[in-house]
Amino acid sequence: MEKYVSAEDSGLICDFTGGAVGHRQRAGGGRGQALPRAAGFTKGRTPSVVDATAGLGREAYLLASLGAEVTLIERSPKIYALLQDGLARAGVAGGEAAATVARMTLLFGDAKALLPELAPEIVLVDPMHPPRGNTALVRKEMRLLRAIVGSDPDAADLMRVALAAATKRVVLKYPLRAEGMAGLAPPSHQIRGKTTRYDVYMTG
Repeated sequence: MEKYVSAEDSGLICDFTGGAVGHRQRAGGGRGQALPRAAGFTKGRTPSVVDATAGLGREAYLLASLGAEVTLIERSPKIYALLQDGLARAGVAGGEAAATVARMTLLFGDAKALLPELAPEIVLVDPMHPPRGNTALVRKEMRLLRAIVGSDPDAADLMRVALAAATKRVVLKYPLRAEGMAGLAPPSHQIRGKTTRYDVYMTG
């Protein structure tokens, strides 16, 4: 397995201390943001979370910055290596970033196989969606990520495993105006943003 993939190699970088991630943490919003609300964060409750489709780790980092223990699962060797590098650099940076990544555990493998063993409280699923409309309008980072990981054709299978494994809830991140995932019952509720929504399935 690759131990390190540079930004030059892939066109991507996993950065938990600057850029969009750093701005999101500094700008605040805390538990009032859509994702923490969907995951069940309240003033007195911080659940543990498994991010079953880790990607570049931004959602996981946000939840960990709010105090949650977060397990990230990634099955792409290249993206896993980028995550390893990003977590290591954040740890060396010290301060709040180091404290946040200390609450993040990265696993390599297929979430469909790993979730039943983890018995998670909350599972976050953010599948890669096929491009819609003019792909030139999709930001470069997403195009590069899609080129590496594909379009997650087994997303519905992953959701079924997540729903069976999660003890509290499953949160599905989905395009705002997309139809619900085929084969799934309607969610318990939704939290909608400007371009995406969180479909929340209560399992407890």
